[in-house]
Amino acid sequence: MTRPLIVLAAGGTGGHMFPAAALADALSRRGMAIALVTDRRGQAFALPGGDLTVHRVRAAAVAGASFVAKVKAGVQLTIGTAQAWLLLRRLKPAVVVGFGGYASVPTVVAAHRLGLPIALHEQNAVLGRANRLVAPMARRIATGFPEVEGVGNADRAKLAVTGNPVRPDIVALAGKPYPSLGAEGTLNLLVTGGSQGASLFSRIVPDAVAYLPEGMRRRLRIVQQVRAEDFEAVRARYATLGLLAELSPFFADLPERLSSAHLVIGRAGASTIAETAIAGRPAILVPLATAADDHQTKNARALENAGGAIVMPESAFTAEALAARLQPLLALPEKLRTMAAAGRNVGVADAAERLADLVLATAPANGNESAAAGRSVA
Repeated sequence: MTRPLIVLAAGGTGGHMFPAAALADALSRRGMAIALVTDRRGQAFALPGGDLTVHRVRAAAVAGASFVAKVKAGVQLTIGTAQAWLLLRRLKPAVVVGFGGYASVPTVVAAHRLGLPIALHEQNAVLGRANRLVAPMARRIATGFPEVEGVGNADRAKLAVTGNPVRPDIVALAGKPYPSLGAEGTLNLLVTGGSQGASLFSRIVPDAVAYLPEGMRRRLRIVQQVRAEDFEAVRARYATLGLLAELSPFFADLPERLSSAHLVIGRAGASTIAETAIAGRPAILVPLATAADDHQTKNARALENAGGAIVMPESAFTAEALAARLQPLLALPEKLRTMAAAGRNVGVADAAERLADLVLATAPANGNESAAAGRSVA
């Protein structure tokens, strides 16, 4: 018997690909066949047994481009839509799931023209521009946050809160307690930021640490993501403070580092918010100032309002201001534990399963609905 096929349309950025990978894993474990349609940036992700096919179509971003660039992008999207139409007509999927980003648009538009069921997943607290464009074509729109801005009135009835799917090794952290922390004990500080945040943190965090009283400073054990070009300068700065920080452009074992962290400093992408909340780790969040529609600030405020984070706008993120935030947290470990518990209360560890339920319920009546029996999606 041929297994039902679910097509995932996602771009090449981690913010879209990580949730897609988590959903693919959940659907594969339920016996679904999975195909990924992405753009040239998309990197194939592995499923157990290699149970995945990958297809690429043309795509390009339109927002923020010059007139000439928009015309060129329009041509690429038109070609990509034709490619996706031919592909979907051949594959005959039960459902097409779009994860936002312009790389998903051709596949979602082609699915709509073929009359295929469409579900969308929005990771951020503001509906992305690509998802906004195709929202009228979707039957359901799964969201990572309870409140999402930018949704048209006609599409609000389609919304369902599933949370943001994360990788299994992050889900495993949901059951682990907050690391033991005494009033004078070592405090593990994890600083992440990706390619768009590491340089800012490389400049600010070491200088903020320098402002702390020496007794507090020596309690810190710092693990920090830094760009290769900043490595020596950051290492030398910490050395002048008598600290041996662990620095790297990339940590393959980031979930393990998150597990041992007492406090995280990072950006406010949807995946960062989901991972820190699920793990129950308090965070100081610095939203990327140039993020489209300021969506990172909306993401960060959601976790701050729940009590799990402190938000510092990029314009106010100075060494002195960061030190002023760090000092009371170091002095009152109970505050960190309270923030950790608050974050964990809003983390959705089973987001991938909830999204899988929604996707299968979107499929035509072919027996798939029974796979979601006994579960509910808000």
